[in-house]
Amino acid sequence: MKIGIAGGIGSGKSYICRSLRQRGYEVYDCDAAAKRLIRTSPDIRRELTALIGPDTYDAETGALNKAAVARFLLASESNAKAIDAIVHPAVFRDFQESGLDWLESAIMFESGINQLMDVVIAVVAPKEVRIQRVMDRDHISREEVLEWMSRQYPQREVIQRANFVLVNDGKANIEHQLNKIIEQCNKQF
Repeated sequence: MKIGIAGGIGSGKSYICRSLRQRGYEVYDCDAAAKRLIRTSPDIRRELTALIGPDTYDAETGALNKAAVARFLLASESNAKAIDAIVHPAVFRDFQESGLDWLESAIMFESGINQLMDVVIAVVAPKEVRIQRVMDRDHISREEVLEWMSRQYPQREVIQRANFVLVNDGKANIEHQLNKIIEQCNKQF
């Protein structure tokens, strides 16, 4: 059974995944995998360079030129989709080859990786809690957090598409909720 952990920025997906790891479940991190693949995959390197231009990777070090990629990405929605069309399929393949059953993705539905999942758990928290978490974690302004949030599916839509909802508001008992969800998944599958 493939189980996805979804939720917007600041919802606390990483906290939930740490709890799952402590229980012995290994969780595939889509964001970390995308960064790794962008650094290491010759196919992605070639395709991104063809799309963005010769300054996509530093000629001497081979490191990704994040500024060049960001300029291209933020220039238009079609540019962002073109990058996604290169990176997302590579992440999908990498997950399938990983042999793992659990996956964490901030863009579960936007990317389409939910199609590989049997079950999706939405991790949710109140908007103000999410904003404060990201401001504290990333040392960015409220406006920057709101900009990131605006680029992701609204929390209510993630809830509607998910099989389970896990409230991570700093008050609700996470372990109890996880126990119930895992128990229900074991019964269903």
